[in-house]
Amino acid sequence: MIVRIAEIGVYPPYQAEYLDYAREVARISVDEEPGVICLFPLQLEADGNSFRIVEIYRSESDYRQHLATPHFRHYKQGTLHMVTSLKLVDSQMVH
Repeated sequence: MIVRIAEIGVYPPYQAEYLDYAREVARISVDEEPGVICLFPLQLEADGNSFRIVEIYRSESDYRQHLATPHFRHYKQGTLHMVTSLKLVDSQMVH
């Protein structure tokens, strides 16, 4: 299983638009990709320009397939000019 938290900074004028893109890619990914267990976008209360996306994939190959989907490419290209920073934090589930 792949567990990741994407830490994303967004220019202030794009907060609402970025969140629309994030919600759309999350909904489509979970609905249409069996290997996507969770894509959960969050906006930080302390800083409305900061977002987190909790991502859980069944496997590395499912993650790679997700990156190649039209809806992910639409999200990535559509938000490119909005993003000020991106950090991917790989994590592990604790059993």
